[in-house]
Amino acid sequence: MAAINPAPGAMPSDKKADPFDTPAPGILQSQSEEEVGEVRPTVEMNDYEKQKVAEGEAHFHRLGWKRLTIVLIVTAVALGSLSLPGAFATLGMVAGVILTVGIGLVALYASFVIGQMKLKYPHISHYTDAGRMMFGNIGYEIVSFMFIMQLVFTIGSHVLTGAIMFGNLSDNGACTIVFTVVSAILLFLVAIPPSFSEMAILGYIDFASIIAAIFITIVATGVRASELPGGVASVEWSAWPKENLSLAETFIAITNIVFAYSFALCQFSFMDEMHTPQDFDKAILSLGIFEIFLYTITGALVYVFVGPDVKSPAILSAGPVVSKVAFGIAIPVIFISGSINTTVVARYIHGRAFKNSIIRYVNTPMGWATWIGLDAAITLLSWVIAGAVPFFSDLLAICSSLFISGFTFYFPAIMWYMFIREGKWFERKNWLPAAANALSFIVGITVLGVGTYSSIWDILLAGTGSPAAAQSFYDREIDLDDSCVGEHCQE
Repeated sequence: MAAINPAPGAMPSDKKADPFDTPAPGILQSQSEEEVGEVRPTVEMNDYEKQKVAEGEAHFHRLGWKRLTIVLIVTAVALGSLSLPGAFATLGMVAGVILTVGIGLVALYASFVIGQMKLKYPHISHYTDAGRMMFGNIGYEIVSFMFIMQLVFTIGSHVLTGAIMFGNLSDNGACTIVFTVVSAILLFLVAIPPSFSEMAILGYIDFASIIAAIFITIVATGVRASELPGGVASVEWSAWPKENLSLAETFIAITNIVFAYSFALCQFSFMDEMHTPQDFDKAILSLGIFEIFLYTITGALVYVFVGPDVKSPAILSAGPVVSKVAFGIAIPVIFISGSINTTVVARYIHGRAFKNSIIRYVNTPMGWATWIGLDAAITLLSWVIAGAVPFFSDLLAICSSLFISGFTFYFPAIMWYMFIREGKWFERKNWLPAAANALSFIVGITVLGVGTYSSIWDILLAGTGSPAAAQSFYDREIDLDDSCVGEHCQE
């Protein structure tokens, strides 16, 4: 089989792009920023290889802005959104609303910057390629490590989320490992489709599932509140933060809000599959408005209905019967939102391993064999880590503070200052974007520093570290989503 030497994604204006010279979406490019635009010769291919390349190019360029919105929602909105009422209970209604809206707007702007970066440098297939442009080859490897670790740990969190769901629905004392194995198998099966346009089809089910679960939770908690003596008015919610809050306690609540907006990690990967990437702004705006509205309404209403004793996720405050119903409806969310992370990390590794081969298109027997094997290996690794590390949830919180802070906030700010701005940053036309990116950078660095400190503080306070295998299923404290950390995630 002849090797394919892919040309960079950005072609010179005087040369017509040839699909047989263009790398597949999600395929790592080895060139640096300076090499963009250079056309390298390719090895002659036979008719079969040309056919597979053409089919692969067509298959991996089917994502429009509407489906991009869906896959971003699948990535961003999961059961962690139901941890926000707990954050409101800590921060109070005023600070909760301000931070939910404010952090959402900053994350929304940072995602616009990522989209601008992709349009200006089309060869960027994953966040790791942007890491190379910002920090060189060493930075590329560091960002690759961050990228893989965050995604693998997120998959692991969904393994445990599925285990909790099965335990909640079954009402039996089956060993935790049985539920985690079933969860891992389901996550693996859902992740088999290699393109994000295919995952978007499942995403519609995911979207309906999470909306229904949140709606049931809000209605159920509202009904329970209305049945109290004095009705909803008797619930003791507060506009102001809890008394005697420490910095760490405050920031644990804030990080729950921050992590709810952590979809930027996969944005480059998704946009690389768009047939019209210039439409990305429609998807980002739709997602931002939807998330800010959903998170604010969910956090505020459930907090008003339940009060300071709200559990996280708030499903657990809806009553034992309703919580089972909500968990059952949320099954697609757990496995579709989890498996899309498998697809993203597998696309990166598979593309890096086979960047000069038609295997990368996953439309040959060898392509499918390597793809399914890689999916299985990633899922197995996530299952092992999630089950073997006794303080996995706390470790996930630390990783999220270390990595999501960069992917969502301060990396986009660096991209704007280094690559996107036109002219000096202090020129009049750049005042507003310079200020917005400075704010994004400050938010990211604050989450990196204080968020990591708060997560470590929470570990020390909780005294975690006992072997998880020695605990019963219902005694094991597991966050119900990667965006749920700290004391607010415990029953």
